[in-house]
Amino acid sequence: MPKKNSTVVAEFLFEGFSSFDWQHRLGFFIVFLTLYLLTLSGNMIIVTIIRLDRHLHTPMYFFLSMLSISETFYTIAIIPRMLAGLLNPYQAIDIQGCATQLFFYLTFGINNCFLLTAMGYDRYVAICNPLRYSVIMGKKACILLASGSLGIGLSMAIVQVTSVFGLPFCDGFVIAHFFCDVRPLLKLACTDTTINEIINFIVSVCVLVLPMSLVFISYVVIISTILKIASAEGRKKAFATCASHLTVVIIHYGCASIIYLKPKSQTSLGQDRLISVTYTVITPLLNPVVYSLRNKEVKEALRKAIGRRPLSS
Repeated sequence: MPKKNSTVVAEFLFEGFSSFDWQHRLGFFIVFLTLYLLTLSGNMIIVTIIRLDRHLHTPMYFFLSMLSISETFYTIAIIPRMLAGLLNPYQAIDIQGCATQLFFYLTFGINNCFLLTAMGYDRYVAICNPLRYSVIMGKKACILLASGSLGIGLSMAIVQVTSVFGLPFCDGFVIAHFFCDVRPLLKLACTDTTINEIINFIVSVCVLVLPMSLVFISYVVIISTILKIASAEGRKKAFATCASHLTVVIIHYGCASIIYLKPKSQTSLGQDRLISVTYTVITPLLNPVVYSLRNKEVKEALRKAIGRRPLSS
């Protein structure tokens, strides 16, 4: 039953950062624009050097390049409009535009989750079953894992967008966020959203708890295998191949879980907005930064690409 009779809205306004004064918003704009440009350039550099350096034509770097591409589209779906909102508060977006933004945000966000899981599986095979690594992680398997991740993202996004935008929105038109996300939109619906909230929770569990569990299990087995390696140098090298991925996984799943797995009674849209800034602006930057700073092969490829001498062995 509708909550009340009202004119059905045709567009929304983002509340965004409108509560801040102009000086603060300008400061945020400069910081977020800088981070956005660094994210785009960093991810594109990673994709380019992996494409150009044949020594990086391995499953691990294939998944890394797929993650970089996905992160790029993910930020493009959110950050440009957020930057516009910092300069001009209460940015309007029509229903179709909001649905489109939510679709791409969910598609690439969920795709990232499952790509990180595929990368965890790749590390598991490399360390726990090295003799069969090239057979198990062949080109066909890598393509299936990558396309499967994208397919899950597309499917889940269609379910969520159909669920949310099948509702009538007539209880308000100001989204208490800086982009179209599920929970802020459900708060604007003028009908009971219990079913939609259940769908949202089930999707969140499927795309967060399931991948996190698989990654956790993989790393339990990986660490157990590494500890059995006789030489300290061998253990150090094995840990080094996992450190970058594990760092990104912890931050990525940590922020997403706080937002999407938190009970509704504990939900604060203001707090979610703050965490979302980390999740949508800072976390995508960690992918190129962590992998380029902690990965010797990437650094060597980058040095060769810019014509500098390679790192010493």
